Amino acid sequence: MSETATETLSVVVEREIPFPQEKIWRALTQPHLIEEWLMKSDFMPQVDHRFSFRGEWGSVDCQVLVVEPNKTLSYTWAALGLESVVTWTLTAAGKGTHLRMEQIGFRPDQQQAYQGAKYGWQKFFAALEQVLAKPD
Repeated sequence: MSETATETLSVVVEREIPFPQEKIWRALTQPHLIEEWLMKSDFMPQVDHRFSFRGEWGSVDCQVLVVEPNKTLSYTWAALGLESVVTWTLTAAGKGTHLRMEQIGFRPDQQQAYQGAKYGWQKFFAALEQVLAKPD
């Protein structure tokens, strides 16, 4: 199998979360909640909206691609030479929601970013679950 210049890696994290899609959607789309588990942002769930995530290490430039309330959210994620896309998919499952996050677009030479994302999203998911566990 030959490696082509377009071959990229992706990070996928999936969890069954015991909360309704609407509650998880709020945590994914309301800036004051996003800040509790991810980073400060000026996010708005509107297609083409440009926004950024800001952390102590720097910032991520993003643009909203897809908004299907309580189902799908997708945005570009550009930082430190990485041009990627993050897609959240929410599906009803049992008494809760199957939440899937996929970040695509890591080039083979971006191992540091790729490994960092694999580690980072696990931490972000854990923090997201803590935010969701708080009473509304």
